[in-house]
Amino acid sequence: MSDELPLLSVRELKALEDASGRPFASVLVVKKLAIKTASNGNPFLVLDLGDRTGSFGCTLFSDGTVFDTVKAAGEGGVLRIEGRVDYYQGRLSPKLLKVTPLSEDELGAPGLIDNLVEVAPEPAAELWAEFQTFIDSITHDELRMTVRGVFEEIGDTFKWTPAAVSMHHAYRHGLLEHTIHMARACKALLPLYREVDADLAMAGILLHDTGKTIEYEGSLATKRSRKGILQGHVVLGYQLARKHGIKSRLDAERLERLEHIVLSHQGEPEWGAAVYAATPEAVFVSMIDNLDAKMGMVQRTLRQANEHDEFSERLMGLNSVLLTKPVSPAK
Repeated sequence: MSDELPLLSVRELKALEDASGRPFASVLVVKKLAIKTASNGNPFLVLDLGDRTGSFGCTLFSDGTVFDTVKAAGEGGVLRIEGRVDYYQGRLSPKLLKVTPLSEDELGAPGLIDNLVEVAPEPAAELWAEFQTFIDSITHDELRMTVRGVFEEIGDTFKWTPAAVSMHHAYRHGLLEHTIHMARACKALLPLYREVDADLAMAGILLHDTGKTIEYEGSLATKRSRKGILQGHVVLGYQLARKHGIKSRLDAERLERLEHIVLSHQGEPEWGAAVYAATPEAVFVSMIDNLDAKMGMVQRTLRQANEHDEFSERLMGLNSVLLTKPVSPAK
C-alpha cells in the first residue's frame, strides 16, 4: 500500500458505495479495546476506532501483523491505519493491514486532535452561560446554594465530560449539553404538571448526572474510573447532592426528595437506578432524562448520517435502526 493514500474520516468511509476491498488510510483513536479468547485458546482483540465523525468496530486476531501494535497502543491511542474496506453483517468492519502509532510531535499537528475528538454541536461557553441561568432560576435559597455548591466543586470537569461512554451524548461537553436540554424541557413542561415542585425538579435535573464527572475518565477515549466501576454515577451523584445539601443547611424533607431524584433518575434497576421513582418530581425528571437520552441518540445519528443510506445501523439504545432521510417537502 502506498503512503500517498488520502486520509479518510469515518463518515467518508461509511459513505463509500460498493467499496469492499478498496484500500484506505485514516488517523483514528482507539475508542474501546477488549482482549478475548477464541475457542482454540488464541487471544483476539475487539475494538472500536473512531474520530469526530463516527466510529466502527473490527476484530484483530493474534496471527495478524497489527495485533501487538494495537494492543500496545490501548484505549486512547492514536493510530495511522491502512487497510481494506470490508463489512460484517452490513456494518463497516475493515481489514487492518498496517498500523502506526502517532508520536507526540505528530499529535501536536494543527487541527489533528480537533479532527479526532467529537464535541457537542452547541458552543460549550454558551451552554455553560445558559446553565448558570437555570441555577439562578431556583427560587429556594438553600436548594439553589446546594446546586451551586456542587458545581463550584465539579464545574470545570462537568464542562467537558461526556454523558456516556457510547449510548447518548457520548462526546466532549456531552454531559453539559444533555443537562441543558433537560433543563429546557423541564422549563417548557412544568406549566403542564402543577403537581411537580418546580425548584426541586430543576435542581434534580441539574444534579442528576453529576456523578459522571467522577465515573468517567480519559481525554481521547472515555472509560469508567475505579470509583465509577465500584460505585457508579448514581451513588456518586447522590453523595455530591447530600454533601452540599447538608453544607447549605437544606431542610431534611427537600434533601431527601432531592437525593431520591438522583437515586431514581435511571428509571429501572436494570438500567442503573437505585430505586424506582416515587415522587412527582422524580417521575418527571426520570421521564425527561429518558426522552433526551433517546433523542440525543437520534440527533447524533442524523448528524453522522450520509446521503447514500436511508437507514442507520442498528442503535442499541433504540433497539432499532433509524430512518435518516428527512420528510419530503410539502407540495
